Amino acid sequence: MIEIKKQSLSETFAVYFDKRMLRILLLGAISGFPWVLIGSSLSLWLKEEGLSRSTIGWAGLIFAVYAFNYLWAPLIDRFQIPYLTKKLGHRRGWIVLMQIAILACLVTWSFINPTENLALLITVGLIIAIASATQDITVDALRIEQIGEHESKSMAAGAAMAVVGWWSGYKLGGVIALFTAEYLENMGVTNYWQITFLILGILVILMNIGLMFVHEPLYTDRQKKQKETDKLIEGKLGSKNIITNFITWISSTLGGPIISFFRKNGFTIAVGILSFIFLFKIGEAFLGRMSIVFYKEIGFSKGDIAIYSKTLGWITTVMFTLLGGLFVIRSGVLKAMFVAGILMAATNLLFTVLAWSDKSELLFAVAVIFDDIAAAFATVAFVAFISLLVDRTYTATQYALLASIGTAGRTTLASSSGALVDWLNGDWGVFFIITAIMVIPSLICLWLIKDKLKLHER
Repeated sequence: MIEIKKQSLSETFAVYFDKRMLRILLLGAISGFPWVLIGSSLSLWLKEEGLSRSTIGWAGLIFAVYAFNYLWAPLIDRFQIPYLTKKLGHRRGWIVLMQIAILACLVTWSFINPTENLALLITVGLIIAIASATQDITVDALRIEQIGEHESKSMAAGAAMAVVGWWSGYKLGGVIALFTAEYLENMGVTNYWQITFLILGILVILMNIGLMFVHEPLYTDRQKKQKETDKLIEGKLGSKNIITNFITWISSTLGGPIISFFRKNGFTIAVGILSFIFLFKIGEAFLGRMSIVFYKEIGFSKGDIAIYSKTLGWITTVMFTLLGGLFVIRSGVLKAMFVAGILMAATNLLFTVLAWSDKSELLFAVAVIFDDIAAAFATVAFVAFISLLVDRTYTATQYALLASIGTAGRTTLASSSGALVDWLNGDWGVFFIITAIMVIPSLICLWLIKDKLKLHER
């Protein structure tokens, strides 16, 4: 049973000054930054190379990798990286390895011409997505393991800081990418995007340096409990040989996390949770996938997008994520999710107003601000909800499974966002109305399971 204790306002806010929150902030930034590379930067790069909206939308299928990283999450929980694990720890070793892979991909991108080698460019983007999705498994696990299992107040605050960190990595990385690309373009550099990705590689290096200050225990109860599960399965199998050892390892590694989740929540509640998680952010993803293309088509420059969508959006996101964390702690996860869902639907409609109006920087700013407010509330509630559900014995696997199911709805379905705009003959207003309607099914699902979740405040 999940319980969240209601605190006084001063007690609630004080939790943000815990030094562990700074570590979680950095972990969030490390997780969010790769989305700049394969998200807005890649989309705008392809747009400026003359590729169609549909092509840009379908290129976003590489994000589907995030929906399936739970498939190899059990291996990340168990496998140790030679040398890196011994020197840095299990979680940090995996993160550093994936950061090296991302850095290598950025260098590769700097030599690619999109119009001549689109398949190669997308393939490298896919490798970045795989490395980023694998990295997320360990980042989320390391973030959760920074907080004690029964520190519900700190867990909610940690969720807020993780979201702030994610958006900081995403938004500030986007600002640097857009301003750098525009500066190089204005200087007459023809391959300005390729050089921009090399500069972004410097940020990857700096994040790895910061990672060295994030504490990780060299030995945890998780490893001990996993071995206990192995022995339990060995006892059921009876004889001990190469075949039974393999069956034991597979059963414990792959089956343990899933069985634990359904046993803890019950089959009906577990299915309800998974359904809600899948549906919750589909509308937001449709909007997000095409937003930067929309901004460009209605006449905003890269500098405008950097200021309003990235810089202003980041400030708004940070402020309201922290406030959202306070709201989650004091009001509970369920109420926060209902509020966030309603906000997401309402703010999507602001983009309809922007689409059907003349170009207006004021409307642009208002739409971006309210969209980021809704996203902040939704994400912090979502992260806190999942973080409180996971079993510490299978932290990486269970969190990855739940997060991946949420990502599955956002990535696999939202990949058709560009095709939907084309089908609507470029009617962005109707497109954003549809994205608002997409929020409703998840809220209905949450309403149906809310009494079975047995969330209590204390």
